[in-house]
Amino acid sequence: MIQHRETFLENVAKQLGRPGRTSGVKRPVYQKSPQHNVMKDHSKDELLAILKDQCLAIHTDFKQTTHDGIEKAIDEVLEEYKASSVITWNDPRFDAYGLSDFQKRENVDVWDAGKESRSIELAERADVGITFSDYTLAESGTVVLLSNKGKGRAVSLLPTYYIAIIPKSTLVPRMTQATDAIHKMVEAEGARLPSCINFITGPSNSADIELNLVVGVHGPIRACYIVVEDR
Repeated sequence: MIQHRETFLENVAKQLGRPGRTSGVKRPVYQKSPQHNVMKDHSKDELLAILKDQCLAIHTDFKQTTHDGIEKAIDEVLEEYKASSVITWNDPRFDAYGLSDFQKRENVDVWDAGKESRSIELAERADVGITFSDYTLAESGTVVLLSNKGKGRAVSLLPTYYIAIIPKSTLVPRMTQATDAIHKMVEAEGARLPSCINFITGPSNSADIELNLVVGVHGPIRACYIVVEDR
Protein backbone atom coordinates (compact mmCIF):
# COMPACT_ATOMS: atom_id res chain seq x y z
CA MET A 1 0.00 0.00 0.00
CA ILE A 2 1.17 3.52 -0.83
CA GLN A 3 0.36 5.82 2.10
CA HIS A 4 -0.04 9.62 2.05
CA ARG A 5 0.70 9.80 -1.68
CA GLU A 6 -1.92 12.44 -2.43
CA THR A 7 -0.84 14.60 0.50
CA PHE A 8 2.76 14.41 -0.65
CA LEU A 9 1.92 15.27 -4.27
CA GLU A 10 -0.34 18.15 -3.22
CA ASN A 11 2.50 19.60 -1.16
CA VAL A 12 4.88 19.33 -4.14
CA ALA A 13 2.36 21.11 -6.39
CA LYS A 14 1.90 23.81 -3.75
CA GLN A 15 5.65 24.42 -3.61
CA LEU A 16 5.61 24.75 -7.42
CA GLY A 17 2.91 27.38 -7.10
CA ARG A 18 0.21 25.54 -9.03
CA PRO A 19 -2.64 23.09 -8.44
CA GLY A 20 -1.94 19.39 -8.56
CA ARG A 21 -2.49 17.65 -11.89
CA THR A 22 -4.38 14.39 -11.98
CA SER A 23 -5.07 14.18 -15.73
CA GLY A 24 -3.89 15.53 -19.05
CA VAL A 25 -0.23 14.79 -18.40
CA LYS A 26 1.42 13.44 -21.54
CA ARG A 27 4.81 11.90 -21.98
CA PRO A 28 7.00 14.26 -24.05
CA VAL A 29 8.03 13.21 -27.54
CA TYR A 30 11.60 14.24 -28.29
CA GLN A 31 12.92 14.95 -31.76
CA LYS A 32 16.17 13.18 -30.97
CA SER A 33 16.58 10.02 -28.89
CA PRO A 34 20.20 8.96 -29.41
CA GLN A 35 20.14 6.67 -26.39
CA HIS A 36 18.08 4.16 -28.37
CA ASN A 37 20.65 3.92 -31.15
CA VAL A 38 23.68 2.90 -29.11
CA MET A 39 24.50 -0.73 -29.98
CA LYS A 40 20.91 -1.27 -31.15
CA ASP A 41 21.98 -3.69 -33.90
CA HIS A 42 24.38 -5.71 -31.76
CA SER A 43 23.79 -9.43 -31.45
CA LYS A 44 23.78 -11.21 -28.10
CA ASP A 45 27.28 -12.51 -28.84
CA GLU A 46 28.53 -8.99 -29.53
CA LEU A 47 26.93 -7.72 -26.33
CA LEU A 48 28.50 -10.61 -24.44
CA ALA A 49 31.96 -9.64 -25.71
CA ILE A 50 31.38 -6.06 -24.54
CA LEU A 51 30.21 -7.27 -21.12
CA LYS A 52 33.28 -9.49 -20.77
CA ASP A 53 35.62 -6.59 -21.53
CA GLN A 54 33.72 -4.30 -19.17
CA CYS A 55 34.13 -6.78 -16.32
CA LEU A 56 37.87 -6.08 -16.41
CA ALA A 57 37.20 -2.37 -15.91
CA ILE A 58 34.84 -2.91 -12.97
CA HIS A 59 37.03 -5.48 -11.16
CA THR A 60 34.52 -8.28 -11.67
CA ASP A 61 35.31 -11.95 -12.29
CA PHE A 62 33.69 -13.46 -15.37
CA LYS A 63 32.72 -17.01 -16.29
CA GLN A 64 30.74 -18.44 -19.17
CA THR A 65 29.07 -21.83 -19.07
CA THR A 66 26.26 -23.96 -20.41
CA HIS A 67 22.93 -24.75 -18.77
CA ASP A 68 24.33 -28.03 -17.47
CA GLY A 69 27.55 -26.50 -16.18
CA ILE A 70 26.19 -23.84 -13.82
CA GLU A 71 26.62 -25.77 -10.58
CA LYS A 72 30.21 -26.65 -11.46
CA ALA A 73 30.93 -23.00 -12.29
CA ILE A 74 29.48 -21.89 -8.94
CA ASP A 75 31.59 -24.46 -7.09
CA GLU A 76 34.70 -23.17 -8.87
CA VAL A 77 33.94 -19.64 -7.68
CA LEU A 78 33.28 -20.82 -4.12
CA GLU A 79 36.62 -22.63 -4.10
CA GLU A 80 38.44 -19.61 -5.54
CA TYR A 81 36.90 -17.32 -2.91
CA LYS A 82 37.50 -19.91 -0.16
CA ALA A 83 33.83 -19.54 0.70
CA SER A 84 31.43 -22.05 2.21
CA SER A 85 28.18 -20.50 3.48
CA VAL A 86 25.76 -19.33 0.79
CA ILE A 87 22.40 -17.60 0.61
CA THR A 88 20.29 -17.50 -2.55
CA TRP A 89 17.05 -15.99 -3.73
CA ASN A 90 13.86 -18.04 -3.51
CA ASP A 91 13.58 -17.80 -7.27
CA PRO A 92 12.01 -20.42 -9.60
CA ARG A 93 14.90 -19.92 -12.01
CA PHE A 94 17.15 -21.90 -9.65
CA ASP A 95 14.94 -24.92 -10.30
CA ALA A 96 14.58 -24.13 -14.02
CA TYR A 97 18.37 -24.00 -14.39
CA GLY A 98 18.96 -27.25 -12.51
CA LEU A 99 20.09 -25.76 -9.20
CA SER A 100 17.40 -27.15 -6.90
CA ASP A 101 19.82 -29.73 -5.44
CA PHE A 102 22.40 -27.00 -4.91
CA GLN A 103 19.87 -25.05 -2.83
CA LYS A 104 19.31 -28.13 -0.67
CA ARG A 105 22.94 -28.31 0.43
CA GLU A 106 23.57 -28.01 4.15
CA ASN A 107 25.61 -24.83 3.75
CA VAL A 108 23.06 -23.08 1.51
CA ASP A 109 20.17 -20.97 2.82
CA VAL A 110 17.27 -19.77 0.68
CA TRP A 111 15.65 -16.38 1.24
CA ASP A 112 12.50 -16.56 3.36
CA ALA A 113 10.16 -13.57 3.45
CA GLY A 114 8.09 -14.83 6.40
CA LYS A 115 7.50 -12.73 9.51
CA GLU A 116 9.75 -14.92 11.64
CA SER A 117 12.44 -15.09 8.98
CA ARG A 118 16.13 -14.85 9.90
CA SER A 119 17.13 -14.26 6.26
CA ILE A 120 18.68 -10.84 6.81
CA GLU A 121 20.78 -12.23 9.66
CA LEU A 122 21.78 -15.21 7.51
CA ALA A 123 22.73 -12.87 4.65
CA GLU A 124 24.94 -10.88 7.02
CA ARG A 125 26.77 -14.05 8.00
CA ALA A 126 26.95 -15.65 4.54
CA ASP A 127 30.17 -15.79 2.59
CA VAL A 128 28.39 -15.59 -0.75
CA GLY A 129 25.05 -14.31 -2.03
CA ILE A 130 23.72 -15.67 -5.33
CA THR A 131 20.97 -14.16 -7.47
CA PHE A 132 19.87 -14.21 -11.08
CA SER A 133 20.07 -11.06 -13.17
CA ASP A 134 16.77 -9.81 -14.60
CA TYR A 135 18.40 -7.45 -17.10
CA THR A 136 22.12 -7.16 -17.83
CA LEU A 137 23.61 -3.96 -19.25
CA ALA A 138 26.55 -4.80 -21.51
CA GLU A 139 27.82 -1.23 -21.80
CA SER A 140 28.42 -0.74 -18.08
CA GLY A 141 28.65 -4.32 -16.82
CA THR A 142 25.56 -3.84 -14.68
CA VAL A 143 23.10 -6.45 -13.42
CA VAL A 144 19.56 -5.28 -12.73
CA LEU A 145 17.73 -7.03 -9.89
CA LEU A 146 13.96 -6.76 -9.39
CA SER A 147 13.15 -7.48 -5.76
CA ASN A 148 10.04 -9.20 -4.44
CA LYS A 149 9.12 -11.42 -1.49
CA GLY A 150 11.43 -14.21 -2.59
CA LYS A 151 14.17 -11.96 -3.92
CA GLY A 152 15.50 -10.00 -0.96
CA ARG A 153 17.88 -7.10 -1.50
CA ALA A 154 20.18 -8.32 1.27
CA VAL A 155 21.28 -11.36 -0.76
CA SER A 156 23.32 -9.20 -3.12
CA LEU A 157 24.33 -6.55 -0.58
CA LEU A 158 25.33 -8.13 2.73
CA PRO A 159 27.46 -11.25 2.06
CA THR A 160 31.24 -10.95 1.64
CA TYR A 161 31.08 -12.05 -2.01
CA TYR A 162 28.42 -11.91 -4.70
CA ILE A 163 27.64 -14.15 -7.69
CA ALA A 164 25.22 -13.07 -10.42
CA ILE A 165 23.88 -15.78 -12.71
CA ILE A 166 23.25 -14.09 -16.05
CA PRO A 167 21.07 -15.85 -18.62
CA LYS A 168 22.40 -14.75 -22.00
CA SER A 169 18.89 -13.68 -23.00
CA THR A 170 18.95 -10.93 -20.35
CA LEU A 171 21.72 -9.04 -22.15
CA VAL A 172 20.73 -5.60 -23.44
CA PRO A 173 22.95 -2.75 -24.67
CA ARG A 174 22.45 -0.28 -21.83
CA MET A 175 20.12 1.20 -19.20
CA THR A 176 17.79 2.54 -21.91
CA GLN A 177 16.52 -0.93 -22.82
CA ALA A 178 16.18 -2.04 -19.19
CA THR A 179 14.09 0.97 -18.19
CA ASP A 180 11.97 0.61 -21.34
CA ALA A 181 11.27 -3.02 -20.39
CA ILE A 182 10.34 -2.07 -16.82
CA HIS A 183 8.07 0.70 -18.10
CA LYS A 184 6.34 -1.75 -20.46
CA MET A 185 5.97 -4.29 -17.67
CA VAL A 186 4.15 -1.76 -15.49
CA GLU A 187 2.09 0.26 -17.98
CA ALA A 188 1.38 -2.16 -20.81
CA GLU A 189 1.17 -5.41 -18.86
CA GLY A 190 -0.28 -4.01 -15.62
CA ALA A 191 2.36 -5.53 -13.35
CA ARG A 192 3.25 -3.95 -10.01
CA LEU A 193 6.52 -2.08 -9.86
CA PRO A 194 8.99 -4.10 -7.74
CA SER A 195 9.54 -2.84 -4.20
CA CYS A 196 13.18 -2.23 -5.08
CA ILE A 197 15.20 -2.24 -8.29
CA ASN A 198 18.96 -2.52 -7.82
CA PHE A 199 21.50 -1.65 -10.50
CA ILE A 200 24.72 -3.40 -9.43
CA THR A 201 27.98 -2.85 -11.25
CA GLY A 202 30.52 -5.29 -9.85
CA PRO A 203 31.78 -5.27 -6.25
CA SER A 204 31.14 -2.28 -4.01
CA ASN A 205 33.63 0.53 -4.42
CA SER A 206 34.15 4.19 -3.67
CA ALA A 207 36.50 6.95 -4.77
CA ASP A 208 35.04 9.59 -2.47
CA ILE A 209 38.29 10.13 -0.56
CA GLU A 210 40.79 12.03 -2.72
CA LEU A 211 39.59 10.07 -5.80
CA ASN A 212 41.41 6.96 -4.64
CA LEU A 213 39.45 3.87 -5.65
CA VAL A 214 38.75 1.48 -2.78
CA VAL A 215 36.91 -1.78 -3.52
CA GLY A 216 34.68 -3.44 -0.93
CA VAL A 217 33.75 -0.42 1.16
CA HIS A 218 30.07 -1.01 1.79
CA GLY A 219 29.16 -4.38 0.31
CA PRO A 220 30.65 -7.47 -1.37
CA ILE A 221 34.42 -7.17 -1.80
CA ARG A 222 34.42 -9.44 -4.86
CA ALA A 223 31.83 -10.27 -7.49
CA CYS A 224 31.55 -12.84 -10.25
CA TYR A 225 29.25 -12.88 -13.25
CA ILE A 226 28.39 -16.34 -14.58
CA VAL A 227 26.85 -16.06 -18.05
CA VAL A 228 24.69 -19.02 -19.01
CA GLU A 229 23.59 -20.05 -22.48
CA ASP A 230 19.78 -20.23 -22.56
CA ARG A 231 18.16 -23.44 -23.71
